[in-house]
Amino acid sequence: MSTRNIVHVEIPAANMEATSKFYQKLFDWKTLHIPEMNYTLWDNGNGSAGGFPAVSDQNPAGQVIVYIDSKDIDADLKKVEKLGGKVLMPKTEIPQTGWFGIFQDPTGNVIGLYTNMGEQPSKHRKKLAG
Repeated sequence: MSTRNIVHVEIPAANMEATSKFYQKLFDWKTLHIPEMNYTLWDNGNGSAGGFPAVSDQNPAGQVIVYIDSKDIDADLKKVEKLGGKVLMPKTEIPQTGWFGIFQDPTGNVIGLYTNMGEQPSKHRKKLAG
């Protein structure tokens, strides 16, 4: 059985505050804006979580990115290329949180990989949960 769980979902936001309020009211999600990253985390309270990155060329509106758990992002990205996909973002550190990488599958879908820095949630996740 695979342990490649979905661990994070990003929904691009043209207006971070308005998007955050929309999902808070629609789904009762908790949100936490992180100004130094220009990013807002969301949490549904039952284990599903993600974020709202600002709309940009890298995060266009309509491109929701699902992040899959990875024990070895570098190895997974090498395998992506071997299987005909394309690496869009190599393994990159999220300070005090973990690492991520982004690829495009042969069909053109954009998917993320994520590895947590440790077993404990990041300081931002702790604030959001508590």
